[in-house]
Amino acid sequence: MANVPGPTARALRTMEILQARPGTTAQQLAAALEVTERAARRYVGILREAGIPVESVRGPYGGYRLGRGARLPPVVFTEEQALALVMAVLDGRPAAGDGDDPVGAALGKVIRALPEGIGRQAAALRAYAAVAPGPSAARTDPATASALVAAVADRRRVVLAYRGPDGGAFDDEVDPWAVVVRHGRWYLLCHSHRAAAVRTYRVDRVREVRRTARRCAPPDGLDPVAALEEHLGSGWRYPTRVRFDAPADRVAPWIRPPMGRLEPDGDRCVLTGSTRNPAMYAQEWLAAVPFGFTVEEGPELRAAVAAVAARFGAATVPAAASG
Repeated sequence: MANVPGPTARALRTMEILQARPGTTAQQLAAALEVTERAARRYVGILREAGIPVESVRGPYGGYRLGRGARLPPVVFTEEQALALVMAVLDGRPAAGDGDDPVGAALGKVIRALPEGIGRQAAALRAYAAVAPGPSAARTDPATASALVAAVADRRRVVLAYRGPDGGAFDDEVDPWAVVVRHGRWYLLCHSHRAAAVRTYRVDRVREVRRTARRCAPPDGLDPVAALEEHLGSGWRYPTRVRFDAPADRVAPWIRPPMGRLEPDGDRCVLTGSTRNPAMYAQEWLAAVPFGFTVEEGPELRAAVAAVAARFGAATVPAAASG
């Protein structure tokens, strides 16, 4: 599309707006199209002339809406939207640059459906952009993710065949509450009947999903993202408690939710949580916080911090002295 859409593009955009927001008034439609109300009504007329049923309802709750039998409009992207879409796909899935990848094949179809000029730029971006996969990237099977999302939507209990981080395999009957995508990884937030507790399972480690006939429901008022973040920072094997020599508002930007709960304590603050990997907690998370701190709880974390401190201290010893 050009920078100034023509009548056809605006008519298609009108159909998209009415499809997404039934009951849109002429004033709202005009604002969305950046035209006058008279012009907005003219685009509604163009749709009707093309045989697309557009109903109008009078009154305070009235407006335009598509009638029965209306088809979705063809997908129309601006240049900025098309390139942003390709960038987002490559950023989230570097393998999409390969046409043999399922997502890559789908992206190719979208690019081929674009107008020639925009499609040429999108294809060039896909072909020549070099994307390095993240160090923690994990490939999630689309069929597995789809089965879990369907179970969440249908509120059906499922049995998971799961492979833990240590390679051990087990089955768990769970009530699926939500599927959450966090930093490129897919998680299932659920209630585990095996553990009788809330659990988060990595979807890329789910080997099989078996639906059951039993119904389930998430807790009232559940915030899936907040619940996932809170759970990732609690319930692990090794307890942690760290006191920082700075107020909470200065330390907070450096604290990830899985590190635990940060609470103010006078002119300092305390971080309380747990971890399954004290060495990672010390050298990847605590070492990045630019404030002094004291490990008050967790002998495993205290030992891990001491090991990091010794390694860094040894790095400052002159070569002659170390010899």
